[in-house]
Amino acid sequence: MRPLLCWITVGGLALSSCQAPSVVSQRHPPHDDESVAGPTTKCERGSVQLTERALRVHRSAILVDGHNDLPWQIRDKGESSFDNLDIAQYQEGVHTDIPRLRKGGVGAQFWAAWVPPETMKEGGGARTALEQIDLIRRMAERYPETFELAYSADDVVRIRRKGKIASLIGVEGGHAIENSLGVLRMFYDLGARYMTLTHTETIDWADSATDEARHGGLTPFGEEVVREMNRLGMLVDISHVSYDAMRDVLRVSRAPVIASHSSAYAIAAHPRNIPDDVLQLIARNGGVVMVNFFSGFVEPDAAGMIDSVFETMEGLREKYPQEEDYRKAVRDWRRDNPIPRGTVHTIVDHIDHIVKVAGIDHVGLGSDYDGCSVLPEQLEDVSCYPYITQELLNRAYSKKDIHKILGGNLLRALRGAEQVARNRKD
Repeated sequence: MRPLLCWITVGGLALSSCQAPSVVSQRHPPHDDESVAGPTTKCERGSVQLTERALRVHRSAILVDGHNDLPWQIRDKGESSFDNLDIAQYQEGVHTDIPRLRKGGVGAQFWAAWVPPETMKEGGGARTALEQIDLIRRMAERYPETFELAYSADDVVRIRRKGKIASLIGVEGGHAIENSLGVLRMFYDLGARYMTLTHTETIDWADSATDEARHGGLTPFGEEVVREMNRLGMLVDISHVSYDAMRDVLRVSRAPVIASHSSAYAIAAHPRNIPDDVLQLIARNGGVVMVNFFSGFVEPDAAGMIDSVFETMEGLREKYPQEEDYRKAVRDWRRDNPIPRGTVHTIVDHIDHIVKVAGIDHVGLGSDYDGCSVLPEQLEDVSCYPYITQELLNRAYSKKDIHKILGGNLLRALRGAEQVARNRKD
C-alpha cells in the first residue's frame, strides 16, 4: 500500500482524464525566445485554455518529471505483471499509461522504487527495493518502443532524440539500504540515480519530516551516506526529510541536491514542503525543488487539514486489522472528509514562489502521480502537463525559462552530480 501521507491511495481511484479544451489563439503572443526575469502578472483563475504556442513550447522541451509511483501500482494492482496491467493502453484507476504519457509530452521520468516504512520492522527493505528496480527495468524491456533506461543526463538527451521516454530510477526511502553502503552501491550499479533519504518515518540515520525527530537531522552515518552518494554520482533527494536533515544534507553535499517531489512551505504550510531558508540554501548548492502536485501539500487549506491524517489512519488501522476492512474504512473516511483540490494555478503559484526565493534555475516538476489520489483541476493525470506550460506563458515566463522548469534544471543538477563523482575518482 502506498504511503498514508498522500491521502491514502487504496482501492480504486476516482479519476477523470485531463480534458483538453479546444486550442485557441493567444491574443498577444510574445516571441518564443523572449527573455524575462520572471513572472510579471497572473491571469484570472479560470480554466487554463491551451494555445498552439504553448503546445509548441511544450513539445520543444525535455520534460523531466522527478517522481512517479506507477511501479507500486503495477505491483499492487497488477501483481507486478504487465499482462495484468498493460500500460500500452489506457488503464482505469491509475494516473499513468503510455497513451497519456505521450499526450503529456513526457520526455524523461524518474520512476520511484518505493519501499514501505513497515519494512524497518518486518524486514525485507532491500529486497523490496530490488524487486521494484527489477520491475522498472522489466517495464523498459516490455515496451522498448516507448521506454529506454537512462543512467546519465546525456542518456536522457540521446533517448529523447529517438522519440522515446528516458526512464530513470529513484529509490524512495533510505531504510532500503538497511544501513549498508554496500547495498547503496548495488542500487547505483542497477541504475538508481537518486535516493530519497527517508519516507514518512524517521530511520536510524535521518529524521523524517512527518515523524518524531530523533537525531537532530542526520547522524554521522547519515552524513557518510551523503558523501558516498556524491562519490557515486547519485543525487541526494531531500523530499520527506526534516528541515534539520535538509540543512545537514546541504552542509555536507558537494553535489547539487534535489527535492524530487516537494513544494513551497510559504504557499502551503505542510512539513513536506520546503521553507524559504532551505530554498536559499538549495540555490547556493545548485540544486532543484521539483514541485509536487498532491492537493494536500499544495493547496493551502488542504495542507492544514492533512496534518491530522496520521492519527486518523492509525486509529482505523487498529480498529480494522484486516486489510480489506481497513481499505474500505479509509475509502469511506476519504469520501466523508474531502479536501480542496486546487487547480493548475496552485501549482504555478508554488513555482512562482520558488523562482522568487531561489531563482529560475532551481525549480522543476515532481508530480507524485500514482502516489496520491487527490490532484488539482486540469492536472488529473500525466496527459495534463501542457496546462502548466500554458499557465507559465500566461504569467510571462519565456520559452527559455519554461524549458528550465520543465526539465533543464534537473538535467543540469544531474550533470553536476556526475561531475562531482568524476572529480572524486580522478
